[in-house]
Amino acid sequence: MRLGIDLGGTKIEIVALDGSREILRERVPTPRSGYADTIRAMRDLVLAANDRLGRHGTVGVAIPGTISTRTSLVKNANSTQLIGHPLDRDLTEAIGRPVRVANDANCFALSEASDGAAAGADVVFGVIVGTGCGGGISVRGRVLTGAHGIAGEWGHNPLPRPTDEEFATAPACYCGRKGCIEAWISGTGLAADFKRRTGRALFGPDIAAAAAQGDASAKATMEDFYDRFARSLASIVNVLDPDAIVLGGGLSNIDILYDELPRRVEACAFTPEGPTRIVKAKHGDSSGVRGAAWLWSEKEAFEAT
Repeated sequence: MRLGIDLGGTKIEIVALDGSREILRERVPTPRSGYADTIRAMRDLVLAANDRLGRHGTVGVAIPGTISTRTSLVKNANSTQLIGHPLDRDLTEAIGRPVRVANDANCFALSEASDGAAAGADVVFGVIVGTGCGGGISVRGRVLTGAHGIAGEWGHNPLPRPTDEEFATAPACYCGRKGCIEAWISGTGLAADFKRRTGRALFGPDIAAAAAQGDASAKATMEDFYDRFARSLASIVNVLDPDAIVLGGGLSNIDILYDELPRRVEACAFTPEGPTRIVKAKHGDSSGVRGAAWLWSEKEAFEAT
C-alpha cells in the first residue's frame, strides 16, 4: 500500500493506492494557523488511514515547492509558511515512518507516467497550466529533480523567440523578471493578454469558448496563445525530447489544444521526425496526490506494509 499526500494552499488530500487501485481518499482544509499545525494535520491523515485500512503504507508528499539539496529545507514554495522548514524530517518524526517529498508538478508527471495518460512512456514532461505554469519530469518511472531540485521549472524561462512587440510589452512575473513563459501562457497570463487587447475580463476557458463562437478579439488572443505555447514546448522538445507531454491544470480542459499544439510544436522544434505526443492528463486534479504515492516503488510499498 502506498499513501500519497497533496499539500496545497487551501486543502490537504490523502490517497491510498493498492497497486494502481485507489482504496481511500480524504481531504481536510490546510490550517491557517502555521507550519506546526500543517504537520499535525498530515500526521492525523496518515494515522487515520492506517487505522481505517488496518495496515501501514509508504508515505509520499507533493508540495508546491521543493526540498533544497543544499540545506534540506523547503524552498521556492508559493505556500510561504513551508519555506525554510525540513518538512520531510518533521513529518517522518511525527508519523514514525520515512517520508519522501517532491514538487507537485513532478508528482503530476510521475502519476501520468505510471498509470495515466502516458503510462509506459520512458520520458514524460508534465505541464500544469492553471493560475501558474509548472512543469515536471519523469524518466523511466522516477522523478527527475536535478542538482538543485528545480528540473522541469520551464515557466521561469523567458518566452522563446519573442517578437519585437512581445519583447517591448513583456509582462512582469512574480519572480521579479519580465517575459517569463508563465507570465504569457498561464491562465493568468492568457486572461491578462485578453484584457490588454479588449479591456474585458474573462478567464482562460471563457476566452477559448468566445473564440470558438467567433469573437474576433478572442480568436486573435487564442492564436497568439497557441503560438507562444508551441514555441515554449518546442524548447523542451529540443532539450528533453520526451516520449509524451501531458497537460494538466485548468487550461488543459481546452480541447482544441490537442489539435493545435502538436503540429505547431513540430514546426518550431529542431526537425523532429513527426509531432510530439501531447495528451490530456488521465487523472486530472488527482495526479498530484497519486504521484506522491508513486514516489515509492511497488516493492518498497509491499515491504513497508
